[in-house]
Amino acid sequence: MGGTEHLTVQREGATLVLTLNRPEARNALSLPMLVGLYDGWLEADADDSVRSIVFTGAGGSFCSGMDLKALAGNGMAGEEYRDRLKADPDLHWKAMLRHHRPRKPVIAAVEGYCVAGGTEMLQGTDIRVAGESATFGLFEVRRGLFPIGGSTVRLPRQIPRTHALEMLLTGRPYSAREAAAIGLIGHVVPDGTALDRALEIAERINACGPLAVEAVKASVYETAEMTESDGLAAELTRGWPVFDTADAKEGARAFAEKRPPVYKRA
Repeated sequence: MGGTEHLTVQREGATLVLTLNRPEARNALSLPMLVGLYDGWLEADADDSVRSIVFTGAGGSFCSGMDLKALAGNGMAGEEYRDRLKADPDLHWKAMLRHHRPRKPVIAAVEGYCVAGGTEMLQGTDIRVAGESATFGLFEVRRGLFPIGGSTVRLPRQIPRTHALEMLLTGRPYSAREAAAIGLIGHVVPDGTALDRALEIAERINACGPLAVEAVKASVYETAEMTESDGLAAELTRGWPVFDTADAKEGARAFAEKRPPVYKRA
């Protein structure tokens, strides 16, 4: 199991938990964090015993975005990881879910700050839970920067355009309740319980047929920008093969026998 000094990896049953672990900097992005994140996404993809991913932050914050001190020229922690970026110049975008989509469902568990790069990474997740005191926002324009992690493309596709443009153009903070009201997140829970709720959701996903879950996720994203007719045709291409799997037959037998199914990804 991987991980770095700024990114911890642990297993909770069939769930891989990736935790941003730089609480003294509100989990601002660092090279060790980005390398650990990318390796974590790859680990989840490669391990068939992993059925879901929970993505969270340590110390009461999710992520406060890029390390602006480093951006200003004061040096970024973890220079020993520089060779990884040289070998794969796209690594940071893959780590931030801009250029990589894990095939397993990703559930975000947010406490505290989830701003700038934090909100950008959030848009690459599938299901989102936040503590009631969490703060969201894309602050880049306030600092003369551009939210280049994908937000000008993704955000208007995930929430109504008027809300997306207000968030992008004002750079103001949003409360968890407001983020839920505009559709950026799905659950608001008492502070300190976002991870617990995310793990509960993960357990429900883990109890389902893994081949079916992965095919459903893939179909949703593949067809998002298609016409309805093209999307329906693509859905059949993804969906029909699932019915021929051993997992599908096991699901039917378990239902008939009134017992929990035992799926084997076959």
